[in-house]
Amino acid sequence: MNKFTISASPHIHSPVDTTFMMRGVIKALLPAVIAGVYFFRMYAVGVLAASIAGCVITEWLLRKTRRQEASLKDSSALLTGMLLALVLPPALPLWMAFLGGVVSIALGKEVFGGLGKNVFNPALLGRAFLMAAFPVALTTWTRPVSLDAVTTATPLGLAKFEHAVTPYAQLFLGNVGGCIGETSALALILGILYLLYHKIIDWRVPAAYIGTVALFSGVAWAAAPQLYAPPLFHILAGGLLIGAGFMATDPVTTPVTAKGRWVFGAGCGLITMTIRLWGGLPEGVMYSILCMNAVTPLINRYTRPRRYGGSNGG
Repeated sequence: MNKFTISASPHIHSPVDTTFMMRGVIKALLPAVIAGVYFFRMYAVGVLAASIAGCVITEWLLRKTRRQEASLKDSSALLTGMLLALVLPPALPLWMAFLGGVVSIALGKEVFGGLGKNVFNPALLGRAFLMAAFPVALTTWTRPVSLDAVTTATPLGLAKFEHAVTPYAQLFLGNVGGCIGETSALALILGILYLLYHKIIDWRVPAAYIGTVALFSGVAWAAAPQLYAPPLFHILAGGLLIGAGFMATDPVTTPVTAKGRWVFGAGCGLITMTIRLWGGLPEGVMYSILCMNAVTPLINRYTRPRRYGGSNGG
């Protein structure tokens, strides 16, 4: 006797599920991981391993403690660990990277009820915690292709405090100081193109984010070229590409409407450039995305489509 499953519509089957999306983003991050390991050698390998271990172990333990089914198969904990590691300095002590992974999962995801219920991007929340707890370690950078902990400045730091613009070729390839996964613009662009080709992310958020940064920095540069760097520098330097392509496009913490994604990306761009140009820190990508995560419900409310014959109110 045949058994049928009776359920409500829709009945359309799609291969695109959570696991497919998570693993797709992991594949897209591989060029950045390879570039980070090439430029920072064993420093990058250690931070990646510690961060991923912190995320995976914490999620397994919390699920076990609450007697819930383990969710490691969807690869979300692995992805969170990778993203966190890629936005950390290569010489960060491994126990700090592990602690960042613990915070990312415990406070960034599981405290809200698990995947799909979190308000903030877990990897960025973990990094924000580390930045607040260990500011010196989070702003100590290692020179690329070096086996000793020789410190150096990031391109954004040089531009902000010394008004020196790093050559674009170095920014594009990645032979500069910075976080493990943000130095090579080429690797990140390849990953973003992969995500766009497979329709894993919506193009509106990175377009609005990068476009706003280009416009904002272009106006500032035109007004005072002796003080501010040109737009292309701000696009290639720092965490803009990894933020716009991999963090701001998180489907859980960003708006669901098309208009809302334009607003979200533009807001990220405005906050990023405000901090970069006039803030006390050279970089503002992390704070911009977390701030916009907080107002995502409000953006969804005021940009939702009008129902036929109805209104947007109430």
